Amino acid sequence: MRLLSPNRPRWGIAAASVVVSLALTTMAGAQSRSNEAQMSSIAEPETASGSYLAARHASVQRDAASAAAYFRAALRADPKNNELLERTFVSVLADGNIDEAARLADRLLQANRNDRVARLVVGVRALKQRQYAPARQNFSQSVRGPVTDLVAAMLSAWAFYGAGDTRSAVDALDKLAGPDWYGLFKDLHTGLILDASGNRKEAAKRLERAYKLDNGALRVVQAYGSVLSRLGQKDEALAVFEVFDKALPRHPLIVADMQAIKRGEKLTPLVETAQAGAAEALYGLGAALGRRGGEDLGLVYLQLALYLAPQNGMALLSLADIYEGIKKPELAIRTYERVSPHSPLHRNADIQQAINLDSVDRTEEAKARLQKLIAEHPDDLEAIIALGNILRARKSYAECGEVYSKAITLVPQPTRANWTTYYFRGICYERAKKWSLAEADMKKALELYPDQPHVLNYLGYSWVDQGINLDAGMAMIRRAVEQRPDDGYIVDSLGWAYYRLGNYDEAVKYLERAIELKPEDPTINDHLGDVYWKIGRTLEAEFQWSHARDLKPEPEELKKIEEKLRSGLPAETSTTADQGKKPRNGG
Repeated sequence: MRLLSPNRPRWGIAAASVVVSLALTTMAGAQSRSNEAQMSSIAEPETASGSYLAARHASVQRDAASAAAYFRAALRADPKNNELLERTFVSVLADGNIDEAARLADRLLQANRNDRVARLVVGVRALKQRQYAPARQNFSQSVRGPVTDLVAAMLSAWAFYGAGDTRSAVDALDKLAGPDWYGLFKDLHTGLILDASGNRKEAAKRLERAYKLDNGALRVVQAYGSVLSRLGQKDEALAVFEVFDKALPRHPLIVADMQAIKRGEKLTPLVETAQAGAAEALYGLGAALGRRGGEDLGLVYLQLALYLAPQNGMALLSLADIYEGIKKPELAIRTYERVSPHSPLHRNADIQQAINLDSVDRTEEAKARLQKLIAEHPDDLEAIIALGNILRARKSYAECGEVYSKAITLVPQPTRANWTTYYFRGICYERAKKWSLAEADMKKALELYPDQPHVLNYLGYSWVDQGINLDAGMAMIRRAVEQRPDDGYIVDSLGWAYYRLGNYDEAVKYLERAIELKPEDPTINDHLGDVYWKIGRTLEAEFQWSHARDLKPEPEELKKIEEKLRSGLPAETSTTADQGKKPRNGG
């Protein structure tokens, strides 16, 4: 599970918590398939060179749909240019149009029989068409390194299974040698193949091995719990799910499985066809790579997974998660829309879709979607917190405090995991000028998570800003900086606290450090300008204020900065300068 900012609490995409430390193939950036109307709306340059340059620009912007359209145009003008052919293939593949990518791969292989990515795509197409021998042949020629070797072995094993040869499928995985982290994938897929073939006892043994390697890997937990339920080991299956639920509470797939077992039902196998098994292999690696900096290669694997299994909900969530990571919220929204309304993951997709709608300024739609979810399920903690986060980001402080209060009532015995809810509600109360309530929430957050740097910073700064608990407040901010010395916002808070206390030498030191860490932040530049003015460095102060003005600060701050540029820092703003400046925690 990726460690996310506390501003975005959400389900993790748990594919495998194996550390994958690899040299990743560099491929073009990506987007999901655009519809025909969107494609036709792209203005085509008049020349082939213009199309090529537009395509390269789109690739740099990770706009795979536009890159594919422009490369197609360039390729039509120069159909024998193998470099254009390869670039078109990669862009089309990244865009998720696998049928077209496979046709381009056929052309590429005529020019270069050893193009490994083309071999992979042609092999996946053959597997989907149940042409298992050609699929295996292409997979065997697609290997190049640790990741691709593992992919080829897993896909070949599923091709053997599709052809009815379970023994060869198992042997293909057992014979694969490689890094230690191969073990989880090998045991998982061997177990899935044995389970799909009806050999539950042997499947359980393999899946137990995978479970012992990582009892926090979602698909391992699902597969192992599923086979135990069909072996009549209901209590053991429940125990497997409960361990996961304690580590990652309320995951919709785990909740659905636990409820089914408690109703006396036996769970179906996680995978039942070769196509679904191959999709699971591609999804597992794609999600893991996407979480560890290999977004481009991970995205290609996920697109191939969805080509084989379009309704694989976890692959869709992982794909949308990558789009969020590369700042393509519109693509994430369209991907979340593809999650089946009958899937246990649909509610999570709705919540994430709302978050992305807000990020593209469709806030009213986002709020309406979340309010509908909450009306249908008043105990939907994740939807309530998501709504609170949107309201807080949009500065609806009175309203967000009320929403977070609803979330808090749903957790009668809060644990460390709930510190963010109190922290966020505290921010809402403080901004709504309800300091006593805010202070109580900040203290509660620290009780749940002692020495949490964001809370230390916020509470400590608020005390200093009000001229109360000065020693304790400064100690808190210093502890926050000790934990996060490279966090420009927290370092800025310490510098500004020194400024508020009139210690300008220390203020300069920390504010200059904050500028190094966050040079494009208008507030930090404004702060440094103020302290420069105080120590007589007026030209530098005016430079910092000018820079802060040009960095597009909030409208109310812009007015103050412009006044300072006209008249300098008002004489009365000494140690009580700029009352009301907020600690910089991104709240």
